[in-house]
Amino acid sequence: MSGFVSFVGSGPGDPELLTLKAVDRLQKADAILFDDLSSGPILSHAREDADLVGVGKRAGRPSPKQDHVSRLLVDYARNGARVVRLKSGDGGMFGRLEEELVALRAAEIGYEIIPGIPSACAAAAAAGIPLTRRLTARRVQFVTGHDISGKLPSDLNLAALADPMATTVVFMGKRTFPLLVEALHEHGLPLDTPALLAQSVSTPGQSLQRTTMGALADQLASEIGTAPALILYGPLADG
Repeated sequence: MSGFVSFVGSGPGDPELLTLKAVDRLQKADAILFDDLSSGPILSHAREDADLVGVGKRAGRPSPKQDHVSRLLVDYARNGARVVRLKSGDGGMFGRLEEELVALRAAEIGYEIIPGIPSACAAAAAAGIPLTRRLTARRVQFVTGHDISGKLPSDLNLAALADPMATTVVFMGKRTFPLLVEALHEHGLPLDTPALLAQSVSTPGQSLQRTTMGALADQLASEIGTAPALILYGPLADG
């Protein structure tokens, strides 16, 4: 007997931003494997008898290995469970989705992918700005701020990231942002380029700080805090 896995994007954290399909799968699940940022009130949709398993990964904290998470998905499904793998934001965006899909395919277990509202879109909405704008921001680019080791990736396309006509969103980048700004400045991006630090988006702890890339780099060089964050910069971040 084989179960089924639903990869559910939980959005940025506000349970009211869940899709109807996401709520349906949460209510029907026998087991829910959830990220840290997908916990709290979102899990109120789970059945009382459902297994709730935290498998989130946070920088600087002990986290389950990816192969352990994939093995849990396979084991639950092989026992006939309806499983929800609950991922923050949209699971296909810096969410380690592919590794888990590969494991399910190898085990010949069925799955579906239910998209969620990307945190970048929620951050822009919370700040009251669009991600694109005619003539000044015709392109949007998403980039991760760290590699597997937690350092700034060495293979970033800095020329693209220094494009003053693009809106750039940096995921998981508070620790490495000062180094990124230094590299971008060397590629011609001014330090007074508008920036937005969006923390704990769509939750009661939400914080939106409008600043410049240079000032934000100085700030994060001395204090990064523990709140999950996105950094937006470019022609839109100043509203």
